[in-house]
Amino acid sequence: MALISIDRERGLLTAEIQGLDKLWSLKSRLEIPLAHVRGATHDPGIARERKAIRVGGTNLPGVITAGRFLSNGERLFWDVKNPDKAVVIELADAETYDRLVIEVDDPRATVALIEQSIARG
Repeated sequence: MALISIDRERGLLTAEIQGLDKLWSLKSRLEIPLAHVRGATHDPGIARERKAIRVGGTNLPGVITAGRFLSNGERLFWDVKNPDKAVVIELADAETYDRLVIEVDDPRATVALIEQSIARG
């Protein structure tokens, strides 16, 4: 699971990876410029998406997907155990990832926070 926060002053979206997910995903924190965030959706069905090539991290189907993956030319970061709480964050012009697929405590609130932040520009 991750905690998502927005720092409007610095123009950053931060995802703090929690607990052992740091170990499974090989990351503890992601910082993405808000200018690169296109949007976010709550997408429980994303877990059924084929993960393709694991570049670094863990993939135990039905248990956890965490780390970096390549799928059809897209660079993805995953940190999901419970797909019902998965949020997909679409990125543009990002150096590292095209999409973040992250489990959060409250998907609707997280999507609203992100959407409000990018709408304010």
